Amino acid sequence: MESGGRTLGDNMQETQQPGWTRLPTSGLVTDLYELTMMQGYRVFDRDRPAVFDMFFRSQPFGGGYSLFAGLWDLVDVLGQLHFSDADIAYLAELGMFRSDFLDSLGEFEFTGNLYAMPEGTTVFPGEPLIRIEAPLAQAQLIETLILNIVNFQSLIATKAARLYEASEGGTILEFGLRRAQGSDGGVS
Repeated sequence: MESGGRTLGDNMQETQQPGWTRLPTSGLVTDLYELTMMQGYRVFDRDRPAVFDMFFRSQPFGGGYSLFAGLWDLVDVLGQLHFSDADIAYLAELGMFRSDFLDSLGEFEFTGNLYAMPEGTTVFPGEPLIRIEAPLAQAQLIETLILNIVNFQSLIATKAARLYEASEGGTILEFGLRRAQGSDGGVS
């Protein structure tokens, strides 16, 4: 798939939809240790091909099922993930990173492949929801991003499905903007 001139893998599709609120695409949307690990792979020449699977161990709140959600937002973010000059300057100020590593971040793009369950699939513990095949540093960087997007959206989709099931097909009203994380909670 091509997105902004970048090949993202055979299993990804364009997901841009007019009017959707964009998620952050900065490479800094990660845990600091992901960046220190990336630098270590570079310094010790360990950035080999890697395969990571995302799965969960138990159903939240004792439920019988979960719904997989967040795939399209994840694909969209991966196609635009980058480090801006300001991101790199911030990391340089921390004094933890080598200049050659910081320089490499300016050219970062995700070149791996993503394979996933279809959006909205009923899923159970231990099943791989997402598989990432990528250079180790890239796969390491996006771990937090994957967990953040997919865990939250799957939790919300699962709760909505359970509410609908409990209503026996009745009308459900949700005032999510009052409780949701972020200003787009009422429309997302």
